[in-house]
Amino acid sequence: MQPLQPHRFSVAPMMDWTDRHCRVLHRCLSRRALLYSEMVTTGAVLHGDRDRLLGFDAAEHPVALQLGGSDPADLAAAARIGADLGYDEINLNVGCPSDRVQSGRFGACLMREPALVADCMAAMAAAVSVPVTVKCRIGVDDQIPERSLFALVEASAAAGVTTFVVHARKALLKGLSPKENRDVPPLDYPLVYRLKQERPDLTIILNGGVASLADALGHLQHLDGVMLGRAAYHQPGLLGEVDRLVFGEDVEDVSPAAAVRAYRPYLAARLAEGVPLASMARHMLGLFHALPGARIWRRILTVEGAVRGSGLEVIDRALDAVRDQSEARAARLEAAGQWMAANL
Repeated sequence: MQPLQPHRFSVAPMMDWTDRHCRVLHRCLSRRALLYSEMVTTGAVLHGDRDRLLGFDAAEHPVALQLGGSDPADLAAAARIGADLGYDEINLNVGCPSDRVQSGRFGACLMREPALVADCMAAMAAAVSVPVTVKCRIGVDDQIPERSLFALVEASAAAGVTTFVVHARKALLKGLSPKENRDVPPLDYPLVYRLKQERPDLTIILNGGVASLADALGHLQHLDGVMLGRAAYHQPGLLGEVDRLVFGEDVEDVSPAAAVRAYRPYLAARLAEGVPLASMARHMLGLFHALPGARIWRRILTVEGAVRGSGLEVIDRALDAVRDQSEARAARLEAAGQWMAANL
């Protein structure tokens, strides 16, 4: 039987996006993809509302918790809480470039402190039995990526870390917003490939700028895994092909409509708990991207789903509208084909 290899394809942790509702939707599309929580700071884990911040549905497995912090003792305590709650992996954020993260001495600024990162990882690994991993950049500001990336990986590997997710772009901590840091400076995929060549014993996953499954499959010729972020969120329908194309399973792809039907019981359960439909439906807006009915799907979910007290009837109405448009398009294509056969 083929090993699970969950890191072969994963969906990136994204603040305000990959919440528990989003992750369940993604799981309805792919049984195999590794899912990540939003980043949660150690302070929030230790002192905040854990059910709200860390709660997840059993259907989400395999699912990883991403932590933000730089104090080894606090990270160890937060990792232990995450592992006790059932997370399959604990990941340390060494890549987020936001000002708020920098002021807390965590995120991408830790690229400058590889020894501290190694101490943090060693403390986390000693506290839990699940894997601890690092998500990092190739460097920050004036660092030379060939040195900064390898220094961080070497230090953490010496502390026992075996899995690294590398966003193949520098982070510029001064003068660029987090959004701008997703697009500049240029990506350096060959450097990440070289890291894998020089450390074949490590599991190296690529993140950054991967826009399609075709891109992912290309990178998998060189690396152990690929992590998609914005592409997976804005076009979640592509996840329906992951188990077949990326993991090589002999399964049918999951269509967007099938994913909606699979997601429906979860929606019903959360609606019964008082969760507003809009907070869940927002993750579904891109499901029918580039397919007939995509616009009306988005419009119904956005407009009707925002009405207070709206429920599953909105989802059903949107799905019916998509089906009607798809059937109408198929009828037009069939009529056009018949005309061409009769007149050419």
